[in-house]
Amino acid sequence: MTWTFTCWSCDHSQEQHTSVYRSHRCEQCGVAKHCCMGCRHYDVYSPRQCREPQAEPVHDKEKANFCGHFQPGTSKSDEVDQQAEARAKLDALFKK
Repeated sequence: MTWTFTCWSCDHSQEQHTSVYRSHRCEQCGVAKHCCMGCRHYDVYSPRQCREPQAEPVHDKEKANFCGHFQPGTSKSDEVDQQAEARAKLDALFKK
């Protein structure tokens, strides 16, 4: 199975043929793929900056880790699109 992985740091998309392991690095900028910053559970506003309640605390969110709850996150552009969509819905809801 082949899928697309988008780097959390440089937003570079690349084909991934296997699961993301601790040793995997971005082909363009070299940052760790299997880290909190690249995980879909990462949330700066959540306790321990993680939406997964059973995950062990990780101090350095940019370094590779062994978290078993890791799932590749979305790209920065996807997050911006989601924020814009949410803002548009709120504006439509509260406009008279």
